Amino acid sequence: MKSVVYNSIAEVPKEAWDKLASRLSITQTYDFWTIVELAELNDFDHRYAIFYDAHDEPQMAVAFYSITTDIAIFAPAPLRLLLSGIRKFWPEFLKAKMLECGTPITLTSPALMTAEGVEIGTAVDNVVNLLMQIGKKEKHFIIVVRDFEPNAVDYEPHFARNRFHLVDSLPNMCMPIRWKTREGYVKAMKSYYRSKVVKHMKRNEEAKVRHEVVDDFAVLADTLCAQWMVVHNQADEFQREVLSPKFYREFSEKLGDKSKVILFYRDEWLVGHALLLVDGDMLRWLYFGREEAVNDSLYIYVGQAVIETAIKLGVKKLEMGLTTYQVKLDMGAEITPIKLALRAPSPSINRFVGKVYPWMNRPPKLKPRDVFRVADPNPKKNGAPKKPVDPNAPQKPPKPKAPPQAPVAKAEAEK
Repeated sequence: MKSVVYNSIAEVPKEAWDKLASRLSITQTYDFWTIVELAELNDFDHRYAIFYDAHDEPQMAVAFYSITTDIAIFAPAPLRLLLSGIRKFWPEFLKAKMLECGTPITLTSPALMTAEGVEIGTAVDNVVNLLMQIGKKEKHFIIVVRDFEPNAVDYEPHFARNRFHLVDSLPNMCMPIRWKTREGYVKAMKSYYRSKVVKHMKRNEEAKVRHEVVDDFAVLADTLCAQWMVVHNQADEFQREVLSPKFYREFSEKLGDKSKVILFYRDEWLVGHALLLVDGDMLRWLYFGREEAVNDSLYIYVGQAVIETAIKLGVKKLEMGLTTYQVKLDMGAEITPIKLALRAPSPSINRFVGKVYPWMNRPPKLKPRDVFRVADPNPKKNGAPKKPVDPNAPQKPPKPKAPPQAPVAKAEAEK
């Protein structure tokens, strides 16, 4: 396949791009990438490639970008503390220019878009050749292809064959939506987790916190971005993309009713928000922002409002994203593992990438939580009808009755 690289989304032929993106997520579409590029997120340098066959028919597309990234972005707390001290005197220590393939503001698995019938191995080989050419020419330290959730596991051996290292990334948190109402969701919880939700919701009720869901929030772009920055500056797990008011404005205007924000008020004061994206039968919770960095119960209320919104929208799945894992686990979210494919353009550096990167970046070890009650196996207690008896089925002989015990023997047995 021959590839054409475009330096701006405005140069990309929209029809050809969306023809390939239509089989995947809204986060791969032309309009979504337009939003990301126009948002001017920190030092992202976006590019796009379409691969054509001999008849000039688009067979594959991929978006990638250059960005300066912390090599120890997922470092454990002791190492982060050490790096923080070093960077007071050497700000760029262990920060490098990377060529990354994926979507910078959410998870898209897989990152490659292919036409029907294109073999995975062929797709991977073509993308690797292109990324390696650019990586060597522009002297990128590492090439990163993300994100491989379980649905993209078939891609992994083909990247490994191309001398990429498959390493663990921060896991995603997702929740299948099985309830008709939020009340039904809360009732389905085990008493311990239900009591925690009820306690925090009561605190917010007493604080007169309320919320509303809106589709058109472009006029609030500056306020929402400022709220997000409050959370971003307090993040102790990892920081990378830096949003802008342009991002919120473009997100609202270009995606219409697919974009939603939940606004949270205390009395009449706007104290926070949650940014959402309706992506087919999935609702993505992208970002959270708040007016003040205080330790209260607002985040629990926000999570419950997001779950309630997912239920009302009738989606099948809620993606809750990375970080704040313990709170999301308590809400009933499930852990989705993610892998990254890494390769250094330099062979001498690449031999160490598979060992050094996992040592410096250690995703948290999470254990699934049994938050919800199992359905009662006894249908009588649930008022369900008894299973009909087949009169022709062979009947089990009745169990013989135990002989009656004498009063003294019975008393001894009970002891």
